Amino acid sequence: MHDIEPFFNWRHIYISEEDPKSPFFGRQYSEFEFSQTVYNYYIHPQWDEFGSKTLYLKIIYVDYELNFAIIEMIGEWNDAIENDIMEFKREVVEKLQDQGIYKFILIVENVLNFHSGDKDYYEEWYEEVNDENGWIIALNMPASTQHDFKQKKLHYLIELMQIENWRIYKPYHLFKKIDEQLNNRLT
Repeated sequence: MHDIEPFFNWRHIYISEEDPKSPFFGRQYSEFEFSQTVYNYYIHPQWDEFGSKTLYLKIIYVDYELNFAIIEMIGEWNDAIENDIMEFKREVVEKLQDQGIYKFILIVENVLNFHSGDKDYYEEWYEEVNDENGWIIALNMPASTQHDFKQKKLHYLIELMQIENWRIYKPYHLFKKIDEQLNNRLT
């Protein structure tokens, strides 16, 4: 797991620690000191900690004019024990919503497990973005993780979507592709 870095090909256009509106503004990272772990496995030091012991993230792009954020995640999403959705919602999502973000792309291909808990925070988040004609997408969730996510019926609140090779897109084009797919389903 220590070899899995957050996607870095967009760093020439957005760096969350340099964005004054970002919850991670001013953070400094070591390239050599591995201190964060998911269980007994060290993860790359570029991942951001937000209050979970098993789930980390990186805001890899935000567009304040088009009101969307792309957030990559790694680890185990554990609502049953850690209440990760509460931490994520309070420490990251709400801070982005305060800046006008209401469309969220969560890249979750490296979220290897999901343990469900209460649905309240998911429902609250869904209602908040829905009020703004926004949405929440979980992109490329592994099949085993999807099973648990669907069993709790969270896919009605956070849409599951697959886009192979998402890395070939620029942020705007990935956003437009997802937005168009969602709009086509509605028409």
